[in-house]
Amino acid sequence: MIKFKSGFVTILGFPNVGKSTLMNSMLGERLSIVTPKPQTTRKRILGILTESNFQIIFSDTPGYILKPTYLLQKKMNQTIMKSLEDADILLMMTQPDDDFFPPELMEKIQSLTLPKFVVLNKIDLLKPEQTSLIRNKWTTKLPEAFFYAISALHGTGLLELKNAIVEHLPEHPPYYADDVLSDRYIREFVAEFIREQIFLLYKQEIPYHSEVVIEEFKEDLPIPHIRAIIYVSRESIKKIIIGEGGKSIKELGIRSRKRIEEFLNHQIYLELHVKVMEWRNNDKKLKQLGY
Repeated sequence: MIKFKSGFVTILGFPNVGKSTLMNSMLGERLSIVTPKPQTTRKRILGILTESNFQIIFSDTPGYILKPTYLLQKKMNQTIMKSLEDADILLMMTQPDDDFFPPELMEKIQSLTLPKFVVLNKIDLLKPEQTSLIRNKWTTKLPEAFFYAISALHGTGLLELKNAIVEHLPEHPPYYADDVLSDRYIREFVAEFIREQIFLLYKQEIPYHSEVVIEEFKEDLPIPHIRAIIYVSRESIKKIIIGEGGKSIKELGIRSRKRIEEFLNHQIYLELHVKVMEWRNNDKKLKQLGY
């Protein structure tokens, strides 16, 4: 009789290393938001891959910030450290120009007795000899770790990585039902999809001053009605989000609605509002926002 395997796989890395892309590619679903800008992922998101004899619970963490400049960033780093507590397997993602993780994180990693994988992403940008140099660098630091070179975007090496993860999963009954894709509620994903479009549509610091909350989600209507609040830290940012004559927020609404409808697979009505609230350095507000 084949025994079932199940476990939590924590994915660590610096901003823009491709953690969310890796999880999405493994799941075959755009679950975690992805943009070209760093610090897109702010909260830990679980993505659950269940097949006949195993269940991998991927934990997509925020990118590690070397020198946090405000409370939100400190909380993002704390989320990373906490995600190590329930990990059965650790994936440390790196890319061609990355250095090692900072000493406090490396010390914690080295103290863990679980299986560790160094996953080099974006190998489509490297020559074989460059890959070997990076492998040797990490082997010196973490000789017990397995090394895999992949392209999360193009799918290169993902099957081999998945098979290796399954091999090292502990024998355990599934933690979640086989039709569950994540531990998050739908309204949380909807808020994330709107925030994703803010990152893609607006420039410079605007996305980093923005947070989205779903105030109302009426699912029992023929066309579900969603009312979302975009919180920004300054009045000047609110004006930019709205744009001249409401042009920018209209475009944001169109893009966000399309993304949400793709995810839900049905039509919705989306209503966006912008409010000013200092939240990034306010512990009480951050807790209310789920940080």
